[in-house]
Amino acid sequence: MLLLFDHPLSPYAQKCRIALREKGVTFEARLPAGVGAGSGLEPAFTAASPRAEVPALVDGDVRVFDSTIILDYVEERWPEPPLLPASPADRARVRMIEEAMDTHYEPLNWGLGEVHFFRRATGELAQKLTDRAAAQAAAWRRWLERQLGDRLWFDGERFGRGDLSVAPYLNGSRGFGIEPEPGSRLAAWLARANERPSVAATAAEAASFVAGSAGGMGAVADAVAKGLFKREYRDHRLEWMIRSGGLPVVLEGLERGNLRFTREFD
Repeated sequence: MLLLFDHPLSPYAQKCRIALREKGVTFEARLPAGVGAGSGLEPAFTAASPRAEVPALVDGDVRVFDSTIILDYVEERWPEPPLLPASPADRARVRMIEEAMDTHYEPLNWGLGEVHFFRRATGELAQKLTDRAAAQAAAWRRWLERQLGDRLWFDGERFGRGDLSVAPYLNGSRGFGIEPEPGSRLAAWLARANERPSVAATAAEAASFVAGSAGGMGAVADAVAKGLFKREYRDHRLEWMIRSGGLPVVLEGLERGNLRFTREFD
């Protein structure tokens, strides 16, 4: 069976879950052992993902990491039903939407999680980071409204790559009380997207993880506080946190040993 190393809360992994479900491909989703601990990583996982980041896909002898590359592989491996538009221009458009969500929107939710799940900031700094994320999320929603236009889906008449690249992020923001404006085209689109079985199942798995007693976020937050679980700051996440005034969060995390950057390859 196809194996997807992932995490239920990773929007990158959620993109892959949705795509595989839209394709009707059976897969096993597995949370790799050692993720977040900084050691004891599952060898099969690091063989598939030398960066030790989810998601990573194992299809027989084929190993693929990075969500965008995985989506391209899935599209070529199982071309029906197609998840990319027909024209080169529209394919480029939805890929740019995916890139924007992956690199510009993702750190907003990440920062909100650092504040509200993991309590890395309190008081005035927590409010500053929350307000910054909310303002930027509103700006990106306006951009998404323009990208959607009068289309049924970001891909056009058919749900596809652009849609599955947006839904996980907007659903993630809803957990922090940040949603598309009622009555907006984006709100109507998100309601339609969440009615799809592929999106609904993926969102339900994320909600179950958050609420779960064994793997819930409360337990993870305690592990972070004790230095047993390391939050990964890389690229856009680190940049967003520093530019938004959260340098003290980064410095404290480094001092306490519960923050790490991308795994060094050895």
